[in-house]
Amino acid sequence: MFTSSIGRLRFFFYSLGLFMAEAVAIVLCIAGTIGFAGLINSMPGPSRQGLAGAALVVSFIFVALRGNIAWRRSRDANVSGWILWSYVAFSAIYGLLQAGALLVIDFGNPESMPGGLNLLALAIFGLWVTILWAKPVAGSNIDELTSVFDFDGAVPAPAPSQAATSAPVRSSPATVRPAPASQPFGRPKPAGFGKRGL
Repeated sequence: MFTSSIGRLRFFFYSLGLFMAEAVAIVLCIAGTIGFAGLINSMPGPSRQGLAGAALVVSFIFVALRGNIAWRRSRDANVSGWILWSYVAFSAIYGLLQAGALLVIDFGNPESMPGGLNLLALAIFGLWVTILWAKPVAGSNIDELTSVFDFDGAVPAPAPSQAATSAPVRSSPATVRPAPASQPFGRPKPAGFGKRGL
């Protein structure tokens, strides 16, 4: 399950599902540690260490899951190794910085939000699009179709056409017409009865 190749469509939906699951997991981390009211009213610092630690663990779990589907997509397509590992490394750095941002962000001061996270998120998105639109390896599309639709057994061979199954008709010597004799240059002979072709 976690080693099979995946195509573009499945990579897109898997990534979308992981994004939504990570957002829900971060919300649960906030609600399970200090709560939303405590996060907004608390000052940056040690009071948020439990939240930051939980967010860091959750982020690394989802980095591993995203790295797995990116690696499986790279097996299906011609994805360069540096694109794959840059995507995984940038995702890990983003998860680390995201957990650190929960420690230092001050909701009363909008300027406390680190701007480098947005640039890193754009770089990760660009690498994700590159992996998504990579050219498939020859023969991978049929594997994806058979895995999506779960064909039972081998695909049956097409039925031979009627013309191919019927025995070839052999012409008898009586039905074979001889080739017309070549005529000399000039006017052709008139056909029919008599000299005038009546």
